[in-house]
Amino acid sequence: MRRRPPGWVLVAVALVLALGVAVWTSRDAEQYPDPLDPRNPAPEGGRAIARVLEDEGVDLTIVRSAAALDDTTVDASTSVVVTSTDFLSPGTLQRLRDKAAPGRLVLIEPSYTVIEEIDPDLEVTLVAEERVDADCNGGVGGLALEVDEMTVYDGPDGPSCFRTGGGAVLLEDRADRLVLFGAGQALSNDQVLRADNAAVGIRLLGASKRVVWYVPNLTDPASGDAVTLTSLLPRWIGPGVWLGGLTVIALILWRFRRLGPLSTEPLPVVVRAVETAHSRGRMYRRSGDRGHAARALRRAARADLAVRLGLDRRTPPATVIEATAQHLDTRVEDIGALLNDDQIPPATDHDLVGLAQALTRLRKEVRRG
Repeated sequence: MRRRPPGWVLVAVALVLALGVAVWTSRDAEQYPDPLDPRNPAPEGGRAIARVLEDEGVDLTIVRSAAALDDTTVDASTSVVVTSTDFLSPGTLQRLRDKAAPGRLVLIEPSYTVIEEIDPDLEVTLVAEERVDADCNGGVGGLALEVDEMTVYDGPDGPSCFRTGGGAVLLEDRADRLVLFGAGQALSNDQVLRADNAAVGIRLLGASKRVVWYVPNLTDPASGDAVTLTSLLPRWIGPGVWLGGLTVIALILWRFRRLGPLSTEPLPVVVRAVETAHSRGRMYRRSGDRGHAARALRRAARADLAVRLGLDRRTPPATVIEATAQHLDTRVEDIGALLNDDQIPPATDHDLVGLAQALTRLRKEVRRG
């Protein structure tokens, strides 16, 4: 009779197997680091959806270079899926579209450069939406997407689905058999089980019997497609710079003045302060604006009192009134009736003179105190 191995042996074997699986998984994550890579087991990878497609009977072929894609057969029953679109140069994109022409091309979250090459009039917006229901019929009808953020496309009329934020997450061009999908997170390992993300991924990628999953790399662009500073700038920047330069030159020519000899001019007339005060008084009297004159008297009195009390000239009126009342040990209401601009304007010249005399007495009392 065979003896059963000790319990610690079974535990050790289980630990070794778990360690092996962890090492193998981390090795795959390091070997295929790109997000949504069909062999990447990391949370941002796409191994889960790739395995589901294979379990559903889809013939999945993974190619990792433009040369390998050229050697792959693509027919009408094939969908070419591209996830890492950041590495697609204009030349590589054209080769890809020509290669996928018999079948169907699905671009997952295409980059700005790719969108500019496909359709410059297509507007792209990043939206923070958690859940969006399908508003269309067909393959993904009746399903819902749930991701942290998504990209929506708004442009020429065409079949679209999951509309939100002024655009659609799923945009299709049936003439070119091109599909743009802006919710790449729905296909990642850590979010594929949220809402109907898995069903959307299967219906979107597995609509054909065969799927060619193309993962571009840095060596794919041709020598003429190398990324430069000018290739990253918008197309309108060149004409804009020329137009701005011509505008500056036209402005210089329009405002140009030839500098001549210096000319002498008489100095301004010097007017004494007392004459200015008398002139303003006569204008106030002629216009009958006693309210304006009263405010001027109160403003001058407040400034003088503020300096006498050790305050700044720009101190608010309420602070000056309170400080004056404390200094003279009197009621704040009585001081406010003299210094506050909200009081009823004097009705006659006699009232205005009385206000001026009262303010003069108040300033003298503060000086004596």
